[in-house]
Amino acid sequence: MATKRLARRLGLIRRKSVTPASGNPGGSRLIEFPAVLLNTATGEIESEFHAYVQPQEHPILSEFCTELTGIKQVQVDEGVPLKICLSQFCKWIHKLQQQQTISFAAGDSEPSTSEVKLCAFVTWSDWDLGVCLEYECRRKQLLKPVFLNSWIDLRATYRA
Repeated sequence: MATKRLARRLGLIRRKSVTPASGNPGGSRLIEFPAVLLNTATGEIESEFHAYVQPQEHPILSEFCTELTGIKQVQVDEGVPLKICLSQFCKWIHKLQQQQTISFAAGDSEPSTSEVKLCAFVTWSDWDLGVCLEYECRRKQLLKPVFLNSWIDLRATYRA
């Protein structure tokens, strides 16, 4: 059975909440945007995306943030604004879709051909995609890429 279909049956796939998050979630902001394309059949990482996000409103990282993440001030200073980061990420995804023939299936749909490989985003909790990115995009009036509205919550999978 396909991993995404199994995760959906177990109730582990999360979707963007209908009710918007209100306020700033704990004063947090996006400062790093990493992703990997992992081939689950081989266990190999086939492609990676990584960008530091330059905080616009509060550009100086707190000591707590630096200790928690290991990210240094110089790294975010040399980063890009979230709008540019999302644009770069979308270009990376579209390139992968063409080169690797991958698809982010909506619902329970299967790929149209056997050559298309289904992909899913996997996170540890709903925090990154369901709270932080959602809030930042709404606050900055940015369009969140539609393929980031669905993901597998690995923490929930682990608990189950």
